[in-house]
Amino acid sequence: MKIIETGFRDLILIKPAIYSDSRGYFFESFNQSVLKNAGITFIPVQDNESRSVRGVIRGLHYQLDPFAQAKLIRVVEGRILDVVLDLRKGSPTFGKWFSAELDSENKDQLLVPKGFAHGFSVLSDIAVIQYKCDNTYSPQNERGISVNDPQLGIDWKTTDSDKIISEKDSKLPSFRNAEYNFLF
Repeated sequence: MKIIETGFRDLILIKPAIYSDSRGYFFESFNQSVLKNAGITFIPVQDNESRSVRGVIRGLHYQLDPFAQAKLIRVVEGRILDVVLDLRKGSPTFGKWFSAELDSENKDQLLVPKGFAHGFSVLSDIAVIQYKCDNTYSPQNERGISVNDPQLGIDWKTTDSDKIISEKDSKLPSFRNAEYNFLF
Protein backbone atom coordinates (compact mmCIF):
# COMPACT_ATOMS: atom_id res chain seq x y z
CA MET A 1 0.00 0.00 0.00
CA LYS A 2 1.20 3.46 -0.85
CA ILE A 3 -0.05 6.33 1.32
CA ILE A 4 -0.30 9.71 -0.42
CA GLU A 5 -0.71 13.09 1.29
CA THR A 6 -3.49 15.28 -0.12
CA GLY A 7 -2.53 18.70 1.25
CA PHE A 8 -5.33 18.40 3.86
CA ARG A 9 -3.98 17.25 7.22
CA ASP A 10 -4.97 13.64 8.01
CA LEU A 11 -6.83 13.19 4.69
CA ILE A 12 -4.96 10.53 2.74
CA LEU A 13 -5.25 8.66 -0.53
CA ILE A 14 -4.30 5.00 -0.40
CA LYS A 15 -3.02 3.25 -3.52
CA PRO A 16 -3.00 -0.52 -3.03
CA ALA A 17 -0.56 -2.90 -4.67
CA ILE A 18 -2.62 -4.94 -7.14
CA TYR A 19 -1.39 -8.35 -8.26
CA SER A 20 -2.93 -9.45 -11.56
CA ASP A 21 -2.52 -12.55 -13.68
CA SER A 22 -4.63 -14.73 -15.98
CA ARG A 23 -6.88 -15.74 -13.07
CA GLY A 24 -7.80 -12.16 -12.14
CA TYR A 25 -6.36 -9.99 -9.38
CA PHE A 26 -5.65 -9.80 -5.68
CA PHE A 27 -5.06 -6.79 -3.45
CA GLU A 28 -5.09 -5.98 0.22
CA SER A 29 -7.89 -3.47 0.80
CA PHE A 30 -7.18 -2.88 4.49
CA ASN A 31 -4.25 -3.50 6.79
CA GLN A 32 -4.31 -1.84 10.18
CA SER A 33 -0.59 -2.50 10.74
CA VAL A 34 0.36 -0.59 7.58
CA LEU A 35 -1.73 2.39 8.69
CA LYS A 36 -0.38 2.22 12.24
CA ASN A 37 3.22 2.13 10.94
CA ALA A 38 2.40 5.29 8.94
CA GLY A 39 1.19 6.99 12.14
CA ILE A 40 -2.50 6.65 11.26
CA THR A 41 -4.99 5.47 13.85
CA PHE A 42 -8.11 4.04 12.24
CA ILE A 43 -10.05 1.23 13.91
CA PRO A 44 -13.23 0.44 11.96
CA VAL A 45 -16.36 -0.72 13.79
CA GLN A 46 -18.93 -0.56 10.99
CA ASP A 47 -18.86 -1.50 7.31
CA ASN A 48 -21.35 0.08 4.85
CA GLU A 49 -22.16 -0.44 1.18
CA SER A 50 -24.24 1.61 -1.24
CA ARG A 51 -25.25 1.13 -4.86
CA SER A 52 -26.19 4.12 -7.00
CA VAL A 53 -26.86 4.93 -10.65
CA ARG A 54 -25.19 7.51 -12.91
CA GLY A 55 -25.83 11.11 -11.82
CA VAL A 56 -26.61 10.33 -8.17
CA ILE A 57 -25.02 12.76 -5.75
CA ARG A 58 -24.98 11.73 -2.10
CA GLY A 59 -23.86 14.13 0.60
CA LEU A 60 -22.38 16.12 2.03
CA HIS A 61 -22.82 14.08 5.24
CA TYR A 62 -21.17 13.96 8.66
CA GLN A 63 -21.98 13.36 12.32
CA LEU A 64 -21.37 15.83 15.14
CA ASP A 65 -18.69 15.15 17.76
CA PRO A 66 -18.48 12.99 19.83
CA PHE A 67 -20.26 10.78 17.29
CA ALA A 68 -18.08 11.83 14.33
CA GLN A 69 -16.87 9.12 11.96
CA ALA A 70 -13.62 8.66 10.08
CA LYS A 71 -14.31 6.72 6.86
CA LEU A 72 -12.25 4.60 4.49
CA ILE A 73 -13.96 4.84 1.08
CA ARG A 74 -13.48 2.40 -1.81
CA VAL A 75 -15.33 1.60 -5.03
CA VAL A 76 -16.14 -2.05 -5.67
CA GLU A 77 -17.79 -1.45 -9.04
CA GLY A 78 -17.89 1.65 -11.25
CA ARG A 79 -16.45 5.13 -10.83
CA ILE A 80 -17.24 8.06 -8.54
CA LEU A 81 -16.04 11.55 -7.76
CA ASP A 82 -15.44 11.47 -4.02
CA VAL A 83 -15.64 14.88 -2.33
CA VAL A 84 -14.79 15.96 1.21
CA LEU A 85 -15.14 19.33 2.92
CA ASP A 86 -12.98 20.35 5.89
CA LEU A 87 -15.21 21.47 8.79
CA ARG A 88 -12.46 21.69 11.42
CA LYS A 89 -12.37 25.25 12.78
CA GLY A 90 -8.77 26.44 12.95
CA SER A 91 -7.59 24.14 10.15
CA PRO A 92 -5.61 25.85 7.35
CA THR A 93 -7.99 24.10 4.91
CA PHE A 94 -11.22 24.92 6.82
CA GLY A 95 -14.09 25.47 4.38
CA LYS A 96 -12.12 24.03 1.44
CA TRP A 97 -12.98 20.87 -0.42
CA PHE A 98 -10.93 18.08 -1.96
CA SER A 99 -12.01 15.62 -4.63
CA ALA A 100 -10.60 12.45 -6.14
CA GLU A 101 -11.93 10.04 -8.74
CA LEU A 102 -12.11 6.57 -7.26
CA ASP A 103 -12.94 3.54 -9.37
CA SER A 104 -12.99 -0.23 -9.39
CA GLU A 105 -10.05 -0.36 -11.82
CA ASN A 106 -7.38 1.57 -9.88
CA LYS A 107 -8.86 0.59 -6.49
CA ASP A 108 -7.59 3.78 -4.84
CA GLN A 109 -9.15 4.55 -1.46
CA LEU A 110 -9.70 7.75 0.47
CA LEU A 111 -9.30 7.84 4.25
CA VAL A 112 -11.50 10.69 5.46
CA PRO A 113 -10.77 11.82 9.02
CA LYS A 114 -13.30 13.02 11.56
CA GLY A 115 -14.28 16.65 11.01
CA PHE A 116 -14.94 16.36 7.27
CA ALA A 117 -18.26 16.27 5.43
CA HIS A 118 -18.31 13.54 2.77
CA GLY A 119 -20.18 13.03 -0.49
CA PHE A 120 -19.82 11.57 -3.94
CA SER A 121 -21.27 11.66 -7.44
CA VAL A 122 -21.61 8.61 -9.66
CA LEU A 123 -19.75 8.91 -12.97
CA SER A 124 -20.44 5.39 -14.31
CA ASP A 125 -23.73 3.64 -15.12
CA ILE A 126 -23.72 2.19 -11.62
CA ALA A 127 -21.35 2.35 -8.68
CA VAL A 128 -21.02 0.17 -5.62
CA ILE A 129 -19.19 1.86 -2.77
CA GLN A 130 -17.97 0.28 0.45
CA TYR A 131 -16.77 2.27 3.39
CA LYS A 132 -15.46 1.37 6.78
CA CYS A 133 -16.32 3.70 9.69
CA ASP A 134 -14.62 4.07 13.05
CA ASN A 135 -17.89 4.95 14.81
CA THR A 136 -21.45 3.67 14.45
CA TYR A 137 -24.29 5.54 12.76
CA SER A 138 -26.06 8.03 15.03
CA PRO A 139 -29.19 9.43 13.35
CA GLN A 140 -29.66 12.09 16.06
CA ASN A 141 -26.18 13.49 15.30
CA GLU A 142 -26.30 13.21 11.52
CA ARG A 143 -25.90 16.53 9.71
CA GLY A 144 -25.18 17.67 6.19
CA ILE A 145 -24.41 20.51 3.81
CA SER A 146 -26.02 21.19 0.45
CA VAL A 147 -24.12 19.75 -2.51
CA ASN A 148 -25.30 22.75 -4.54
CA ASP A 149 -24.00 25.46 -2.19
CA PRO A 150 -22.69 28.22 -4.52
CA GLN A 151 -20.24 29.37 -1.83
CA LEU A 152 -18.47 25.99 -2.11
CA GLY A 153 -18.64 25.79 -5.92
CA ILE A 154 -18.09 22.04 -6.07
CA ASP A 155 -17.88 20.63 -9.60
CA TRP A 156 -19.57 17.24 -9.28
CA LYS A 157 -18.70 16.37 -12.91
CA THR A 158 -22.36 15.79 -13.76
CA THR A 159 -24.76 17.83 -15.83
CA ASP A 160 -27.74 19.48 -14.18
CA SER A 161 -30.09 17.23 -16.16
CA ASP A 162 -28.27 14.10 -14.88
CA LYS A 163 -28.20 15.07 -11.19
CA ILE A 164 -30.21 12.84 -8.89
CA ILE A 165 -30.33 14.12 -5.31
CA SER A 166 -32.52 12.62 -2.58
CA GLU A 167 -35.27 14.76 -1.10
CA LYS A 168 -33.47 14.64 2.26
CA ASP A 169 -30.17 15.82 0.75
CA SER A 170 -31.87 18.54 -1.31
CA LYS A 171 -33.05 20.16 1.94
CA LEU A 172 -29.61 20.36 3.57
CA PRO A 173 -28.42 23.83 4.63
CA SER A 174 -25.62 25.85 3.08
CA PHE A 175 -22.11 25.70 4.55
CA ARG A 176 -22.73 29.10 6.14
CA ASN A 177 -25.89 27.84 7.92
CA ALA A 178 -24.75 24.31 8.79
CA GLU A 179 -24.20 23.04 12.31
CA TYR A 180 -20.78 21.53 13.03
CA ASN A 181 -18.59 21.38 16.14
CA PHE A 182 -15.13 20.26 15.01
CA LEU A 183 -11.88 21.84 16.14
CA PHE A 184 -8.51 21.36 14.48
